[in-house]
Order: sequence, then structure tokens, then C-alpha cells
Amino acid sequence: MEIQSDSPYRPGYELVAERILEIIAESGLRPGDRMSTEKDLAVRLETSRGMVREAVKILSAIGWVRAHRGRGRFVADDEGVLGSARWGGFFLPADLDHVYMLFEFRRVQETAASRLAATNATPAELRAIEAAVELCGLGYETGEMALFDRGDDDFHLAVAAASHNQFLVASVREARRLQRQSSTIGLHGSAGGHVAEAVAEHAAIHRAIRDGKPDEAAAVAGVHLDNTLEDYRREIQRRLFGGAPQER
Repeated sequence: MEIQSDSPYRPGYELVAERILEIIAESGLRPGDRMSTEKDLAVRLETSRGMVREAVKILSAIGWVRAHRGRGRFVADDEGVLGSARWGGFFLPADLDHVYMLFEFRRVQETAASRLAATNATPAELRAIEAAVELCGLGYETGEMALFDRGDDDFHLAVAAASHNQFLVASVREARRLQRQSSTIGLHGSAGGHVAEAVAEHAAIHRAIRDGKPDEAAAVAGVHLDNTLEDYRREIQRRLFGGAPQER
């Protein structure tokens, strides 16, 4: 099963996308603000307009940039819980410190959601969690990472829904959206080497919730998030440094 490449190579347009995000942050641009033109960005970044165009396509796809025909490109007016102006729009998908902070936040969210789900989950919600575990397993067994990713999303959102706390549902959804931005910019959607373990960890979380064990559900959810963060850390640093992970 092919999950990741051993090469640290990263396309130029991806590096340009990172630099555009840094320019947005450094310039203090807010949602709705007009961005520099394609030509100006190319000059500033010492690259081609074609490279800028490809980078902007990535940023548009992950919700950072919005194009208006005849008017130019703007910082997206993102109304998400975590990405909106009221959160400062500070998240940079390729910044390791931001990725670490995001996972710290996800750990708080998802241990709480798993604990509550073990008390509150209905039979229908338990079936939804189990179906997501099975979909992840199928994606792993067949090597279809899109299938695994869909099951992964379904699993975490199903656990949040089973908590019966709509604030947790909204924040889990938004935190995962930001995590996907990091995956798109830095990892090309790669799930790293943690896929088999993630399937087993999902199953363990499901069992603890199904058996009505709040403390165990929270504990295994915490282990799962810690392992996923470590996987992201290794993969991002491997791509940045092309070798062994650096000490944090």
C-alpha cells in the first residue's frame, strides 16, 4: 500500500503558497481585504506569475483566498469558528508551532467529546461511529486514502455529535478543517505512517464509548491525538529537513 513518498521534494507552487500566507499575516490583511496583484506577488516573491497562479489555486481551494471576477483577489471572509476574524485569522497551515497548538486544542476537544459520548450516545449514534471505524479500516486495507480520510472525518464528527454538545460539534468540525489545510499545504494529503494505528485507535475509542466507559474513552482519545500529532511532526519535519526529525 502506497501512502507516502520518501522524497522531501515539495513543488515550487506549494512553497509560494506558504509565502503568500506569510505575506497576508505580515501585512495585517483581514478577511475581505484586497490582496496584491498576481504580477506584484510574482515580483515580490521573485517567481513567475504562473507559479503564483498555481499557489493561489491551492489557497482558494482551502478557503484562504477568494477571487471576484473583474475586481481581483481578496482574503476570504471566513465565518468558521476558528478561522474567522474574531479569532484573528492567525492560523498558518505550514507553521509547525501553529500545528502543535491546533493539536493541543483538538486534544482538549476530543477527549471531552469522547467522555461525554460514552455517557450520552444513542444506539443510532453508536452505529454511526462504528460505520466510520469500518470505513477507515476499508480505506486502509484497500490503500484508498480518500476513503480513509472520509471515514476519519466521519468518525471524529460522529463522536462529537454523540457528545450532545453543539459547541463541541462546531469546534471539532472547524479544527479538522484547519488540519486539512496543513495537510494540503505541507503534506499533499499524506496520512504518514500512522494509518494502521489510527484504525485500531478509532476502534478502541468506539469500544469505550459503546461500553459506557467515559474515563477510558477520554484516555484512548488522548492517545490517538498524541500519536496523530507525532505523525504530523515527523512528516512535516521530514519534508522540511529531508532527514531525521529535529528536536522540538
